[in-house]
Amino acid sequence: MIHQKTYYSLEVPFEDRTLILEGPISSKSLQSYGFHSGLVAFRPPAQQKEALVEIADLPEGRINVVRDGNMIVGYVTFVYPDPMERWSEGKMDNLIELGAIEIAPEYRGVQIGKNLLRLSVLDDAMEDYIIITTEYYWHWDLKGSGLDVWDYRKVMEKMMNAGGLEWFATDDPEICSHPANCLMARIGKRVDTNSIQQFDQLRFQNRFMY
Repeated sequence: MIHQKTYYSLEVPFEDRTLILEGPISSKSLQSYGFHSGLVAFRPPAQQKEALVEIADLPEGRINVVRDGNMIVGYVTFVYPDPMERWSEGKMDNLIELGAIEIAPEYRGVQIGKNLLRLSVLDDAMEDYIIITTEYYWHWDLKGSGLDVWDYRKVMEKMMNAGGLEWFATDDPEICSHPANCLMARIGKRVDTNSIQQFDQLRFQNRFMY
């Protein structure tokens, strides 16, 4: 599968200035920008920036960012699923994972995450993909947000809905380990029936769950 990437950008007003939402951006562009110290959800900022640079260099890898001047204050990643997860078992070249989305704390609450996901699906090439995301409550900033698990889950669902992702049932043990965890997906308009059936088989591997 040829992974087409078409660059898009949006301007979003924020306080007394304008934020730039853009992507997919190259590893070179990523290297040239600063990285906000509040982006700590997955690993220390410097290490996370390096991880994003590596993803940007992958054929299927997409990094879309929120930029305040030359400082990255938010990002979303799209990449093939981790080889250790069931979602990679089908070796589907048209299934990619929204692996991470993060907005620095002081930029939250003004729908920047939603706008970043809307930007992400502007590219017509995304209609060739099944996009999945696995949401685990232990990745959520419950302390910083002041929300409980269920309120945070609602926030995450609404944000993912902005990118066209919807809740899908699964018997994946890690997702089923807590009722707030969930699988969400967006099936592109040009995804064929066989791919959808293959995705269904990945979602349910215990037959009695059908």
